[in-house]
Formats: sequence, structure tokens, C-alpha cells
Amino acid sequence: MNVRFGYRDMRYPSDTLGTLRDSQHLLANTPALHAQMAEDGYLLLRGLIDREKVQKARATILHYMHEQNVLTPDAPVLEGVMPKGGRGAKMRRIAYSEDVLAVLQATELFSFFASYFGEPALTFQYKWLRAVGNEQYTGAHYDFVYMGRGSPRLHTIWIPLGDATVDHGTLAICRGSHKLPSFARIRDTYGRMDVDRDGIDGWFTKDPMEIVENFGGEWLTSEFFMGDVILFGMHTMHASTTNLTNRFRLSCDVRFQPASEPADKRWVEGGPGHTVHGIKELVPMEKARADWGLPVG
Repeated sequence: MNVRFGYRDMRYPSDTLGTLRDSQHLLANTPALHAQMAEDGYLLLRGLIDREKVQKARATILHYMHEQNVLTPDAPVLEGVMPKGGRGAKMRRIAYSEDVLAVLQATELFSFFASYFGEPALTFQYKWLRAVGNEQYTGAHYDFVYMGRGSPRLHTIWIPLGDATVDHGTLAICRGSHKLPSFARIRDTYGRMDVDRDGIDGWFTKDPMEIVENFGGEWLTSEFFMGDVILFGMHTMHASTTNLTNRFRLSCDVRFQPASEPADKRWVEGGPGHTVHGIKELVPMEKARADWGLPVG
């Protein structure tokens, strides 16, 4: 398949963009899940959430987008087709509808994390629901820089709200980026920053492939299906492939952590979210990397 990663065209699967490995066969073996997370920096769990729940949430979101005149008027609503030139969608309100929360705060997620953490789990009140359009993608970054003020066991869960091939814009993981010695300088500089405290742009790079060229590791992705989730820690470098289709890719990032541990107050109920945006101009990552003594581009 011809895909784009950042702005580079490539083939998937290939030596430069490999395939994520599944972990759902380990669900009954928590120590094995911990071991695989420690090795890979992620867990891909196929079919963890009931597919019908996800289908219902997807329909609710797309009908909302249709009402907001975000979709192509003469195309089937459930296909999520973008109009020519694209239109932005304000997604925050629909993220808290009953149908959508049934997925984002699914009983399956709480049950999984209670077993995984060995105690009850807490999820952030804020939900990062996204409709990613044509030619859009997410640059490579650590999540710590956005939400690193609480539990060290905070995990991100990426939930696709629709079946997605790699050319539709899928999550990609840089395997080993959480532990490889070659990434130590990244973890000790960029990996300790806070976008609100430091006023630095959050993406490490808009060109994910330059990371493996400069620091090693390998990029992996996969097609995803409704009901699948992928979870990872705060120092696993990740990005997304570029959406080359004319259909919105719907997905949401949610966060889970042990309920007994402190949570980043920006993202729990009543939290302010990010405080730096709109207040001051962010320092470009290129300047920050140069200051840290890291290769730029």
C-alpha cells in the first residue's frame, strides 16, 4: 500500500514502516502484558471494546458533524466524507454525549485497567476527540510534555471510531523510544519539558522518519478496526500516518491511571486544560532542540 508518514511517501508494510504486534492473546496474563509493554512501549488489543458500542458512537458523531455542515451534503453521512477544501469541526461537545462516553469510558476499559494496575482506575475528564481530514496527521511526540504532572503510571489509549486503513491516518509507534539508550538524551531534555511551564511547542518533529535516522528505533503501525485500542506510556514516541482519503478519520485519546495516585489537575474535573495557548508565543521546537544539543531535522 502507498502511504504517507508525515510528508514522506512510502510503502506499508516495509522495512521503514512495519506492523504492530497484537497482544489480546495475553489478556488473561497480566505479568505478560507488563513484560510486553516494557519491551515494546505499547499494547495493541484487538476487539477490547464491543464493536456495536463503537458503531453507535460513530453514528452519533457523524450525525452531529452533518448538523454542523462539516460533511459533504450529498454523501452518505456514515461514510464521513469531507467537502472539497475541508471544514473544521468543533468536537468537544459531542465527546460527552451518552453514546460516545459509552466507548470512551467503557466498562471494558475500566475492567482492563483494574486488572492491569492491580487496583481501581481513574480516567481524565477531558476527552481528546478528533476528526482528522485529508492531508492531516499528527507529528511525533511524547505525551508527557502535555500531561506529566501526575501519576507516573498514566497511560494513553487511542481508540479508532471507525475501521481505518493505514492510508486513512493510523496511529504509529516508535518501538523502543521509551527505553533505548540512543533516546536517552531525548528523554532527559524534551522528555522532561512541560508545554505550559516551558512555553515550547509540543511536537518533537513533523517528520517522524528523522527520529529513527538520528536516534534509532523503528516505526510500526497497522490497520485498525472498531473495538480495537492501543495503549502506551508517557515516554513512548508516537505519531500518525497522513490521511490520504476524502473521509474524516475519527478517533479519541483518553487517559487512564491508578485511582490512588495523583492526577494532573489540568485534565480532571474542573481543570483548566492548557494554560499557555493564546497567552504567549510558543518557542519553536527547532530552537529548543538546538539549545538541548539535539540534531535539528
